[in-house]
Amino acid sequence: MQFEKKPLIVALAGNPNSGKTTLFNNLTGSNQHVGNYPGVTVEKKEGILNFKGHQIKLIDLPGTYSLSAYSIEEVITRNFIIEERPDVVVNIVDASNIERNLYMTTQLLELRVPVIIALNMSDMAQNRGIITDEKLLGHLLGVTVVSTVGHKRKGMDDLLQAMLDTVNNVHGFNPSSVNYGKEFEEELGRLTETIDQTKQLPKDYLPRWIALKLLEEDHEVDKLVRDLDSSEQIFVLAEEGRERIKKILGEDPSQVISDCRYGFISGACSEAIRLVGEHRHDISDKIDLALIHPVLGLPIFGFLMWLMFNLTFTFGEKPMEWIEAGIGMLTDFLTANLPAGMLTSLIVDGIIGGVGGVLVFLPNIVLLFLVIALLEDTGYMARAAFVMDRVMHKIGLHGKSFIPMLIGFGCSVPAYMGSRILEDKTDRLVTLHITTFMSCGARLPVYILICGAFWPDKAGNVVFSIYALGILTAVLVARVLRQVRFRGMSAPFIMELPPYRIPTLRSLIIHMWERSWLYLRKAGTIILGISVIMWFLMTFPQKQIFDRDYDGLIKAASTAQIQGEITAEEMEAQILDYENARSAEKIRDSFAGRLGHFIEPVIKPLGFDWRLGIAIISGFAAKEVVVSTMGTIYGVGETDEDSSTLRNSLSADPHYSKLIAYAFLVFVLLYVPCMAAMTVFLHESGSWKELAFQVIYTTGLAWLMAFIVYQGGRLLGLD
Repeated sequence: MQFEKKPLIVALAGNPNSGKTTLFNNLTGSNQHVGNYPGVTVEKKEGILNFKGHQIKLIDLPGTYSLSAYSIEEVITRNFIIEERPDVVVNIVDASNIERNLYMTTQLLELRVPVIIALNMSDMAQNRGIITDEKLLGHLLGVTVVSTVGHKRKGMDDLLQAMLDTVNNVHGFNPSSVNYGKEFEEELGRLTETIDQTKQLPKDYLPRWIALKLLEEDHEVDKLVRDLDSSEQIFVLAEEGRERIKKILGEDPSQVISDCRYGFISGACSEAIRLVGEHRHDISDKIDLALIHPVLGLPIFGFLMWLMFNLTFTFGEKPMEWIEAGIGMLTDFLTANLPAGMLTSLIVDGIIGGVGGVLVFLPNIVLLFLVIALLEDTGYMARAAFVMDRVMHKIGLHGKSFIPMLIGFGCSVPAYMGSRILEDKTDRLVTLHITTFMSCGARLPVYILICGAFWPDKAGNVVFSIYALGILTAVLVARVLRQVRFRGMSAPFIMELPPYRIPTLRSLIIHMWERSWLYLRKAGTIILGISVIMWFLMTFPQKQIFDRDYDGLIKAASTAQIQGEITAEEMEAQILDYENARSAEKIRDSFAGRLGHFIEPVIKPLGFDWRLGIAIISGFAAKEVVVSTMGTIYGVGETDEDSSTLRNSLSADPHYSKLIAYAFLVFVLLYVPCMAAMTVFLHESGSWKELAFQVIYTTGLAWLMAFIVYQGGRLLGLD
């Protein structure tokens, strides 16, 4: 057979929350590849498995409720099935909500591709008193129906065998068709015949399906037909057909199509499905009485989110310390064993420092993704979006927008990735543009440093005010963007609440690893490159003649210690001060220092000088770099945010005040996130235009807000 010579291509299609991804993970395990479909931000997942000597390539298509063209996921799924022509399409159907799920099945049958129905979560359906006759349902639909329980790996071998049987046409593939009624079918037949005569359509597109989509006013199909020589005639016939259907039936063709499909489904289900007693309320319904309660739902959600972050950072603290210690040991080893010079500085300060800055946060990222995967797989994350929908709609956002915003408090990189849960492109873009105002973990070291220097007794209150300001700014900006740039209401919130499930360890690990690997791959490489660039800018040009004779001062300190004028500890302190002063002077005359002086006139109205300018520029690479940059500028050996030496240097500097410090915090909060996050932003938005808008408007807003804080504070006499 042909499929023995090459992998059998099997596409998995189904509604969200039907257990499709769980089934995919169970079948493929670790043999997965995650990427994106060309030109779009929708995730593409593929996996390879072997069954009875045959290699099977599984394609996990995006979860959709239909094959219309209302979302990019629907278009991708539909185009893949039509243009790639997989050997088999496995339609995953939630057995406990079968009538809703079979709507997509009717559309798959219209594409005339070999279809298998995997009646998933059949155990839950039986617990609810729903009994399905799989053989009878398969006979009525003209397809093979297999009962599965994805999270328990039940029915997997039967499903794989059905794939092979379908390719071999063992049972014969004879899909049933929906009859749309005499008047509609006449218009459909007339249009189909005209399309069939063009002979210009790609061979994989069926004339009847094209005609149906034209009557349904599918814009994607309109584009396809527009390229045909007889397009004008076809469009005229389609318009006349739509008008006749409206006149005769009194409804739009799209409504007629929908009603007929559901009627077909209802007829099949009435024959093949029976209820044992009453449709019982199960444990999910009882839990939802509290979790999505109009009053209790929001506090419970808030507590669970608080618990998520506390667990993430509590359990991640020790692994972070271990990684920091390991990086420190590696740095000391390389410094001691490599010859002093530019190459060693590049390796130690540029490469090791850059990669280490990412690896240190890996425990938090892994734990955060583990908890999120747990909430998703149990079914609670859908409830969280449902609970927040009413609040989010008041500011022009989708209920699911709250999820990436919440993740943004941990890191902007996975937060931007999280925006892909929004089906509507406009909702996704608005969410991307405001998620940046959620204070990520990388900003926290800057907050701790500045607040510890200027408000040592009230640091917690000041940090809280910055977090609150970020949330308030996100709310206001969302309203403005909705009214000015992204007009219109957000998409209606239609999400089924899946039954609660006990997630499998295998599924949790796969989800956690996929996201963690993307974080390492996308964020780590970017920060590595930017760190090397910052190292270069702060190292060159090399100054040969200094304003002070540091070598002479160091020699004098050594002589004084030998002669007993100072102690060895005092000598070491003086030498360290001289070395730090030498480094600070190098930075002042480096490319970075010159750049700081160049932008000083722009930031001077905010109360900032060239030194804060360098820190801001370094923050474009990563916000953590602001702290180390300030430490290097001040010539302080310890550059951690807990360094009392650096805090004392800042608080004692006569050029700075509490007002300037708060304005600086506001600027750090609002201006564009790190380069790694911006790279992911470009990837998720799919537009250089949106990236440019994000960079310009966030930086401009940061400047304006810092200006208002500083100049307003001066007018009020707070400086």
